[in-house]
Amino acid sequence: MTPSTTPTATYRLQLQPEFPFAAAERAVPHLAGLGVSHVHLSPVLEAVPGSTHGYDVTDHRAVRAELGGEDGLRSLASTARAHGLGVVVDLVPNHMAADPRYNHALREVLREGPDSPYARWFDIDWQAEDGRVLLPVLPGRLSEVRDRMRVEDGTLRLDEQEFPLRAGTEDLPLAELLDAQWYRLAWWRLARTELNYRRFFTISDLIGVRVEDPEVFDATHATIVRLVRDGVIDGLRIDHPDGLADPQGYLERLRDATGGRCWTVVEKILTGTEPLPADWPVAGTTGYDALRQVDGVFVDPVGADELLDVYREFAGRAGDRGGCWEATARRAAYKVVTHELVAETAALTRIAGRVCAADPGLRDHAPWALTTAIRELLVRVPVYRTYRTGGEEVLTEDAARGAKAAFAVAEEAEAVDTVRALALGLLGDGPEHRAFRARFAQTSSALRAKSVEDTAFYRYTPLLSANEVGGDPGRPAVTPEEFHAYASRIARDWPATGTVLTTHDTKRSADVRAGISVLAQCPSVWASLLEEVAGVPAPDPHLAWTAWQTAFGFGTPDAGRLGPAVLKSVREAGLHTSWTEPDPVYERAVAEFVAAGPGRIPLRSASEAAFALEPHIRAQMLGAALVQLTMPGVPELYQGTEREYRALVDPDNRRPFAVGPDDDKTALVRAVLRLRRERPEVFGAPESYLPLAASGPAASHCLAFARSGQVVTAVTRLSLRLAEAGGWQDTELVLPEGRWGDLLDGVREFTGGPDTEVKLAELFDERPVALLGRLPG
Repeated sequence: MTPSTTPTATYRLQLQPEFPFAAAERAVPHLAGLGVSHVHLSPVLEAVPGSTHGYDVTDHRAVRAELGGEDGLRSLASTARAHGLGVVVDLVPNHMAADPRYNHALREVLREGPDSPYARWFDIDWQAEDGRVLLPVLPGRLSEVRDRMRVEDGTLRLDEQEFPLRAGTEDLPLAELLDAQWYRLAWWRLARTELNYRRFFTISDLIGVRVEDPEVFDATHATIVRLVRDGVIDGLRIDHPDGLADPQGYLERLRDATGGRCWTVVEKILTGTEPLPADWPVAGTTGYDALRQVDGVFVDPVGADELLDVYREFAGRAGDRGGCWEATARRAAYKVVTHELVAETAALTRIAGRVCAADPGLRDHAPWALTTAIRELLVRVPVYRTYRTGGEEVLTEDAARGAKAAFAVAEEAEAVDTVRALALGLLGDGPEHRAFRARFAQTSSALRAKSVEDTAFYRYTPLLSANEVGGDPGRPAVTPEEFHAYASRIARDWPATGTVLTTHDTKRSADVRAGISVLAQCPSVWASLLEEVAGVPAPDPHLAWTAWQTAFGFGTPDAGRLGPAVLKSVREAGLHTSWTEPDPVYERAVAEFVAAGPGRIPLRSASEAAFALEPHIRAQMLGAALVQLTMPGVPELYQGTEREYRALVDPDNRRPFAVGPDDDKTALVRAVLRLRRERPEVFGAPESYLPLAASGPAASHCLAFARSGQVVTAVTRLSLRLAEAGGWQDTELVLPEGRWGDLLDGVREFTGGPDTEVKLAELFDERPVALLGRLPG
């Protein structure tokens, strides 16, 4: 059997040495039985030995041996194809591992310097650091570790670390040898301020790759392109395109290289109503925009505001210092741009300085003024980055005016105009001009990711379920009208875009978020639960709120899994401890608190009121699953999510896959996926989405839509509020004309038409969701 070009549904598997290609191959019959059309694999190229994720690519020339090599991948693809499944692969174009032991290209650059044929692979500023690459990898200051260094077989070694030596330097005394290299070894802490190569976000272990260079693109994509052309790979997920110098140019080159043969989606994070660039040659995004919409439509906006009040009273100034999301995000942006991204802003200042030095009209801008202008403009970019067009809509005149307020002297504030013009490409098109524009956009995306996703999301926590990539914690709720408008738009513009609820990067799985989201319908119950556990002392109230809410969503006390997730949250927040400046006393107090409280006390059954929420959590879980699986786009299931799946932030959500027992969620998933596989035309056609409106006293509690007039989805929204208001009563839903059968039980029938209303109390009599199919005749 040959899979179709566009998937009807994909299933993501996390490959790692404990779950290689052979294990994925054994899972194929299960995936085919669920009804997906494609298996989606995490990165498959060579990576750092032992890597559990594969994003630390070391060699683009080979499929990862630890997973079974190319033979293993081809065997998996062959088995998948025999079961009617295609293969989608995660492609990592932006970065590689920065360890010269494994990265052959970087090793040659460090050995041969800027004349190496591989030097063009990386964004290295050879004009900094006296023409050397700064390698901030030493466990201590050079003076502290020098005595442990040794030269063996033409290689410099320090414990497990290895560094290539420049030809002819092997026999030099150590001090002279170190000075003679094309790199300078330094204490790892210098990475924050002194780095002179582009990295992935703030991770110095991952070095950026210049795929905008045609030769670099060809070298780094030859294996994947060959596997696409051989029919082994049918689709590509592009990791972090915002890190590239020219995302559109890259995607165009990729389309040409693959002959347009594969379904391609990009991990593009859209902010608010930001659209995906219409001229990108892709099927759409990986689906975080859909996650925001699906999660949001199940949030009670009134209760979310009430919960915010409870949060402000409980956490006070310990967390977000006032309870305003916008202020929290702005403070986080300043913190990241002035601390973690100092090396990136310094690189931009150097480039801008060179541009200004070559232009008589710009020579008097002081470096500090350029740095200030760069920082002030970066924190005012409201989306992840600018692209080829539309930059003026992002870096607005208002943003420039706000940036100028940081200057005491108006004449010095003119540096803002220069930096803005450079970032928008308005001052010229020379190599340095192009370099600045690209690096500004790349740094902007890193700042947004680190300040919002990895800092502010952990500082502002009234409703943790809203704190997901692409989400808006300041406005967690989405109205049904907004959801319908979104779904109608992607059905028209991006019918083959991806949709997700859980991924390898979500901070909490969809089913954990469902449990947390229900708390917005009962803020008083949540406040009472916090009072019940107040006897367990916490290091600070913000931590207590975050940890208990996480535990409530997780459902089962498990200090072994909750502990690392809570520790990661406090380190990311950076309020009392951090990854680079850990406070062992505070972190020990965190561990003791989790072990004594959230990791021990079953909060979901701690009281009658909490236990009574279980049916409403179930309604939320099933409702979100059904909406995601039937809305416009190509749904992806993350490994294990065909059943109830509760997982926390990585590495908890990246554990090796194992088939689990079926439950009622599995039955729903299987019914929808088989329907999508058997009737793809129902779900993939543009203009195939029709909102359906209920009428009656509880109409707002029903979200319903039809697909191509053949399938109807109807789910219960805010079921706790519905129950408190007296249930469905006489609320009705008019189905499209014809006879409709219940596809979940295969027994019930309903009649549609303008003069025939279906009572929602009857439609939702057996379960809080309904999936109907048009019957013949």
